[in-house]
Amino acid sequence: MDLATLTGTIAGWLWSTPMILLCLGVGLYFTIAMKVPQARLLKDMVSNLLGGGDSENGISSFQGFAMALGGRIGVGNIAGVATAIYFGGPGAIFWMWVIAFVGAACAFSESALAQVWKEEINGEYRGGPAYYIEHGTGLKWLAVLFAIAGIIANALTGPTIQAFNIADAAKNAFGINPAIVGLSVAFLFAVIIFGGLKRIGKVAEYIVPFMAIVYIVLALIILVINARQIPSMFALIFRSAFGKEALFGAIYGKTIMWGVKRGVYSSEAGMGSGAQASAAAEVSHPAKQGLAQSFSVYVDTLFVCTATGLMILSTGCYNVVDAAGDLLVNNLPDVAQGTAYTQAAIDSVFPGFGSIFIAVAMFFFAFTTLLSFAVYSDCNVAYLFKNSKYFKQITMGFKVLLLVMIVFGSLRSSDVAWNMADIGVGLSAWINLIAMILLRKKAIAVLKDYEDQKKQGLDPVFSPEKAGFKNAGLWNSISKRSYSNLNAK
Repeated sequence: MDLATLTGTIAGWLWSTPMILLCLGVGLYFTIAMKVPQARLLKDMVSNLLGGGDSENGISSFQGFAMALGGRIGVGNIAGVATAIYFGGPGAIFWMWVIAFVGAACAFSESALAQVWKEEINGEYRGGPAYYIEHGTGLKWLAVLFAIAGIIANALTGPTIQAFNIADAAKNAFGINPAIVGLSVAFLFAVIIFGGLKRIGKVAEYIVPFMAIVYIVLALIILVINARQIPSMFALIFRSAFGKEALFGAIYGKTIMWGVKRGVYSSEAGMGSGAQASAAAEVSHPAKQGLAQSFSVYVDTLFVCTATGLMILSTGCYNVVDAAGDLLVNNLPDVAQGTAYTQAAIDSVFPGFGSIFIAVAMFFFAFTTLLSFAVYSDCNVAYLFKNSKYFKQITMGFKVLLLVMIVFGSLRSSDVAWNMADIGVGLSAWINLIAMILLRKKAIAVLKDYEDQKKQGLDPVFSPEKAGFKNAGLWNSISKRSYSNLNAK
């Protein structure tokens, strides 16, 4: 068995049906146990997203939201949605909405836990699953395993994939040499990441909302132009989602599986990645950042992924296959599933504009994902080496490694790189979901403490001892500062 086959097999195990069921199960548990906070506290999501400031050690809540959203919005929002439609039919879009809804509860829980047990390392807040696994469960070996898997996925394999997609899109649209693209992206990346966490947060704060809004606006324009197709399109989505469309009845199981699978992969809810960006935010209560991150799942799936799906379906630019690989729908003969569907959808309305727009969108989507990778890998490197006297040199070395992998990835991509990325993310997701089950009572306690203070008419401030938390000593100084700021107002 060659390396590509071996890594592909391992990735397949990690991302098989049990993973999907675990994501759904954990999301449903938190949704029910917390009394549907992702709907009940929607107003709080928005207010906590826009409120608050930063500090010398942390970034604003919105910047933390933008960094996590930058990691969630990526190549999968363009190619992944098209692939879900290809294998699962139009109904897969509905199941992406379902997993986004329950996943928002997971995003709250992991982000709130990351805030509770964050640490100040080298003058900056850092946290995430590795930190709350150690402090919350005492299973340090599991925390170390998560950190190693996170470094593999975010510092080694992940950057090569994102860089390749940027370079490949630029080559197809503008004929630019991939080497030039790789060096240019690496230079821009270096300018930002060597400025530290605050600079990354500042850039994400401007780029992420801009790219999401432009993409969604284009989708809305296409929908307006194809307004007559909208009623039948939504009817097709809902009929297919429940196996009521005769044409897609034979693939009903795949409809659910591919919708949930791509929804999980796109939103990353429950995988622990967004939690690492969440820990960097300066807030007065962990629940505030947890609620902000719940909203990021909505933006990723309900807005951006839906924008891709509706562009494809309203223009009819898609194919669908059955379990045997035979075409059930063949609207785009000889066109491979993926980015080409979105490109064709745009071209059908604005001829010749599709490849250019997708190349630009791919740059912004993939580049912001690279910035998030820098934050995620830094959190895990800091966890493993925070007590080393060579800490600064080690973190600098990993930043240089990221630059090397960007240049390398722009020149080539391989099945092994994709498989290794899936293994790293998949292993991290398994560990994080298990940790969330172990820490479920703590996550619920964070929300309860927040809501109890809200009922008293207070602006919630987290005091770990009052809420029943141990090993959260950093919050003693944060809560004092928060109380001082509230009294000053």
